[in-house]
Amino acid sequence: MRLHRLEITAFGPFGTTQTVDFDALSTAGLFLLHGPTGAGKTSVLDAVCFALYGSVPGARQAPGTTLRSDHAPAGTLTEVLLDLTVGGRRLEIRRSPAQPRPKKRGGGFTTEKAQSTLREYDPATRAWTGLSKSHQEIGEEITQLLGMSRDQFCQVVLLPQGDFARFLRADAEARGKLLGRLFDTRRFAAVEERLAELRRVAAHRVEEGDTRLLALAHRMAQAAGGLPAADAPVDGRPGEPGLADSVLAWGAVARTEAREAADIAAVRFTSAEHAEAHARAAAAHARELAARQTRHADALRRREALTARIPERDGDRHALDLALKAERVAPALALRHDAEREHAGALAVRGSARSLLPPDLAEAPAEQLSTLENRLREELGGLAAARRAEGRAAALAEERTLLEREARADEEALQEATGWLADWEPRRAALQQRVDAAHEAAARAEHLAGRLDPLRLRLAAARRRDDLATALNRAEERYATAREHRNTAHETWLDLKSRRLRGIAAELAATLTDGHPCQVCGSTSHPAPTPTTADHVDRAAEEAAYARYTQADETGRAAERDFAATREALAGAREEVRTLASPGQADPQPTVGELAAEAEELTARHAEAHALAARTHAAREALAHAEREHEKRATAQHEAERRVAARTSRRESLDRQRAELAEELDRGRGAFTSVAEHADRLERRIALVVDAAGAVRAEELAADRLKKADAQLADASYRAGFTTPTEAAAALLDERSRRARQQRLDVWQAESAAVADRLAEPGIEEAAALPPADPTAAEAAHTAAERAVRAAGAGLAAARERVTGLAELARRAETEVRRLGPLRTEHDRVARLAGLTAGTSAENERRMRLEAYVLAARLEQVAAAASARLQRMSSGRYTLVHSDARAGARRSGLGLHVVDAWTGNERDTATLSGGETFFASLALALGLADVVTDEAGGVRLDTLFIDEGFGSLDDQTLDEVLDVLDSLRERDRSVGIVSHVADLRRRIPAQLEVAKSRHGSSVRLHPAGDGLSG
Repeated sequence: MRLHRLEITAFGPFGTTQTVDFDALSTAGLFLLHGPTGAGKTSVLDAVCFALYGSVPGARQAPGTTLRSDHAPAGTLTEVLLDLTVGGRRLEIRRSPAQPRPKKRGGGFTTEKAQSTLREYDPATRAWTGLSKSHQEIGEEITQLLGMSRDQFCQVVLLPQGDFARFLRADAEARGKLLGRLFDTRRFAAVEERLAELRRVAAHRVEEGDTRLLALAHRMAQAAGGLPAADAPVDGRPGEPGLADSVLAWGAVARTEAREAADIAAVRFTSAEHAEAHARAAAAHARELAARQTRHADALRRREALTARIPERDGDRHALDLALKAERVAPALALRHDAEREHAGALAVRGSARSLLPPDLAEAPAEQLSTLENRLREELGGLAAARRAEGRAAALAEERTLLEREARADEEALQEATGWLADWEPRRAALQQRVDAAHEAAARAEHLAGRLDPLRLRLAAARRRDDLATALNRAEERYATAREHRNTAHETWLDLKSRRLRGIAAELAATLTDGHPCQVCGSTSHPAPTPTTADHVDRAAEEAAYARYTQADETGRAAERDFAATREALAGAREEVRTLASPGQADPQPTVGELAAEAEELTARHAEAHALAARTHAAREALAHAEREHEKRATAQHEAERRVAARTSRRESLDRQRAELAEELDRGRGAFTSVAEHADRLERRIALVVDAAGAVRAEELAADRLKKADAQLADASYRAGFTTPTEAAAALLDERSRRARQQRLDVWQAESAAVADRLAEPGIEEAAALPPADPTAAEAAHTAAERAVRAAGAGLAAARERVTGLAELARRAETEVRRLGPLRTEHDRVARLAGLTAGTSAENERRMRLEAYVLAARLEQVAAAASARLQRMSSGRYTLVHSDARAGARRSGLGLHVVDAWTGNERDTATLSGGETFFASLALALGLADVVTDEAGGVRLDTLFIDEGFGSLDDQTLDEVLDVLDSLRERDRSVGIVSHVADLRRRIPAQLEVAKSRHGSSVRLHPAGDGLSG
């Protein structure tokens, strides 16, 4: 990978566009990137990383931070462009992060989305071709070409010496974290986690199986309750060895004892069954004898009761015989009863009908009444025409009344319509005037609204202008205070640092111990250590001062950004107030009070006009309603006049028809007030005559039927053997009485037969002669025998059930033991592998985890690659070696030692001095870069950057280090050193200077041979 050109716009401390020509810098092979602290040296490297990966290293990309420069103008967008060659392809990457930009319309800001583009140069056509605008596609393409992640790139190409100095002094865990980021060992860690998970799962399965086995053993102990084996159940915990054999052995003993107990219970049950059968037979005999004796005594009592009821039986037989003969006379009796009832009803109806007739017709026969009926019907028929005429006259009178009512209503309508139409023109003119006034108000309200909206926006902008002016004063005060505090903290830190450097020899001398080598010269004798002075400053004080300065610097930067942002916002607010001014307004920056008063006046005028304009619809509706009412009134007036003319002719026609009907009505009414009344009187008289004639005929027929019924009854009574019909009627029995007498006879006969059968039963007389039986005592003996059988049966069933239960539980236990066998084998195998990879088993003597083992191999490669350069930097004195020795109780695998050729001893890298630590970490970084590059597929890195640390080297060591770095230029490779050490500007001709100012940083290129390095 070779960098050609870098363009930075509004990025970090760079407010404007800065261009870095790496081709010009790379001609010398070794170039220097220098500048004062805080100028932006590291920001140049951040821009390279951002162009490649879309993010910057470490905490500089933390949430809440921004890549946009605080010095950049509002309209300039943050952007980074990188031109490079990688994998034999010439590419151009352009990226811009998400950032705020001014809105194209109106005031304020909007967020511009992040954008990325990738182009490739085609040497054949000498033109750039666009490849992609997708963040994801560009990221995947660059990562595939480089073969490194962002963390690997930052560690390999942008060599951070501070990280490797800490790496040299770090413990195995810290080294593992860094190496794990650079070398993807997640798959080995995943293997460890997978084996540990398999071990947990296998152990859980075995424990579950042992738990189920112990549960079965507990259930067998419960089932064996009462047996000797239950006094010593299996006691163990899941996972204990030999648990399965103990459970199976104890189960076999329990089953044997259970079968023996079941055999004893069977013998007891057989004996109880024989005793119960004997007691059952004795109880049955006693019950049979007692029953016979009871039946004999009961038969004697029932026979005496039958003898006492013989007279009653004879009376019932005689009554039933008479009732049987009387039933032949019953039809005649019923016929005579019906005829008598019918004749009485007919007499009552005839008397009621005759009472309604005139006295001269009270005793008239039926023929006379029929003649009178015919004459009255002829008279009623003659009134039919008169009744129709009377109905027609009533209809004419009703229609005449309706015409009079309609005439009065039309007269009132004509008067109302005439009066309303007389005032129409003045009313219409007034309503039209209201509509015109509302239209004018609407136009005025629209005009005022067009003036009011811009005025309100200008008032809001003026208020923001005043608020921002106040905020700017406060921000300026905070910025001045923070700047003063930062300068004070900076001076304090520089003073403490200078004092510490003056006394660094005493600080190193304080760590010397007789017999131990010096960190600087390696000697074990220390004849004259430098003493510590009273004003000596230690590392902690210097670092605390530097931390305070860093915090004050960040606070100052934040205050400066706040001040600049507030100033920019104030300028925008003032510009908005000026641009929102109406044509003709002289003052471009009026006060808030002036604008508020003007807005209040316009608001009141607009509200008044708007309220009047709101009545437009109501005025239009009122005018339309009045016009519709005018049309309705005029139509009603015309229709009423037409109806009045038509009604006059109709009234005259009705009067003529009524006169023609008057004579015919007089004849039909006669002496009555109306024809209807005359006809109604005739209809009632006809009905009375008809009812009376029917009642006379019905009474005559009923009397004839009664006479015939008397003759039939007398004849039937004589033939049945009765002297008179009255005697036959007395002998009749109703169905209830007859059924009751017959039932009593049947009961007596049935009881007599049952008593005879009972006394004739075999053996009943012999049983009566024996002493009384005692079935209660026999039953009690049988009950006791039954209880004994049930108890013995329950004991036998329980014993057999226990045998069956123990057998089933033992079978399940054997099945569980067989199933647990493979699980135990699997658990032992997985646990051995998991312990081996996790470094916890005895087989892993150095307690080295699998991931640490892989990282140790990588570290060994890195140490070997670093030693080649470290020997040259240290004039052959130092060599880095990997150590897998254990440190106390900690695990081994990631130890790193340095071998001192002068003493032949191997010691920890933490004992190196400051300068030794620098070139050791530099060698380690270069070695790590070689190993990571090889793992990434051998991608050639033609451009490297080394960050800081050269200030701790003496002249000779610095020359040796620069010789090593100069050797990296082989095969056209370029190395950039990031440092503010002044001596390097003399030693390295090609330079890229980063200068800072109040308006942002800038870069200046000094190629080799421009005369600035002398």
